Amino acid sequence: MSSQVLALKYRPRRFEDLIGQDSISTTLSLALDSNRLSHAYLFSGLRGSGKTSTARIMAKALVCQNAPTSKPCEECDGCRAANEYRHMDIIEMDAASNRGIDDIKDLIEHTKYKPTSAQYKVFIIDEVHMLTTQAFNALLKTLEEPPAFVKFILATTDPLKLPATILSRTQHFRFKKISDKNILHHLTHILNLENISYEHEALEILIRSGQGSLRDTLTLLDQAIIYSKGYVKTTAVTDMMGLIDPAFMDKMFNVILQNGDLNELLTELESYEVGQVLDEIAIYLKHKMLLKDLRFDVYMFDRFFRILGDAKQLLAMNSDGGFVLILTLAKLAEATHLKTLDDIIGEIEKTSTKTSSTKEKEIKSVVDIQKNQVSL
Repeated sequence: MSSQVLALKYRPRRFEDLIGQDSISTTLSLALDSNRLSHAYLFSGLRGSGKTSTARIMAKALVCQNAPTSKPCEECDGCRAANEYRHMDIIEMDAASNRGIDDIKDLIEHTKYKPTSAQYKVFIIDEVHMLTTQAFNALLKTLEEPPAFVKFILATTDPLKLPATILSRTQHFRFKKISDKNILHHLTHILNLENISYEHEALEILIRSGQGSLRDTLTLLDQAIIYSKGYVKTTAVTDMMGLIDPAFMDKMFNVILQNGDLNELLTELESYEVGQVLDEIAIYLKHKMLLKDLRFDVYMFDRFFRILGDAKQLLAMNSDGGFVLILTLAKLAEATHLKTLDDIIGEIEKTSTKTSSTKEKEIKSVVDIQKNQVSL
């Protein structure tokens, strides 16, 4: 029997299961319980933020035998069919592959018929921004005044591409990027349920690579579990993803801060793409800045990020990657010893004070000599 991927196995089935979208789940729950429902909803946000999962939970709440309700019973035929993605009154369409006017006309035709078993017929259109202009125009009239038993739920990662006429006909819910803290809590919860051991730092690397997408992070976690043979550790994760080991990053900056030999570092970095190295240095520095690492000050961080920005520009100009990396590491090492503007001003003032004191002594000496001559 094959195991189910984590993203599907732990996909939210209730509003309270949604991660990091509390305000949206609360608002939709209240709307269902008070029966104050819109005819059309628009869910927008980053990939993997919970848009499609929320749309399916909303649809299940509308086809449950107790509908409309924020807490589907999970036991009736409607709930079971919705959980198995086979309910006749929940129609899902992927606008990325069904984006033409004929596809929308076919969908509109389905709105004319009453639900087969539920109180509502729910249409979920994913990646709705991919529809053609003609398809949007065909959808407008039905979206504005659909039959009472029809509900539309539109989902998109790019709401700016939607016509204003579509936006004005929907209730718009903006899904936030899921915080690293929430994702970490969810990953540890899943691993504990799965009885899989892990290293905290390994999970942090997966989360950074997932870039706020819970689905992407769970997919990476699946890979890590397989690659590390049931123990998710840092070295296995970095090796699997082709990333630089955090221990080496610490070693690299110790060498840079001590103005040590860069040749050994360059030898170890030869197997990585230069663009990837620059990205990982930036991530490392951001992490150290948030931790307030005492080895660095704010001026040093500022210089480092400027140097990395210059290096990115050089790479974009098709410069030699190896030379860009050598130059960047050398500039990072040099930047650790540069004096700040405040230090320079302080030295100038100190020198100026010494000079003034010396001149005062010289003047006093001349005056004393003159007095002695007069007295003679």
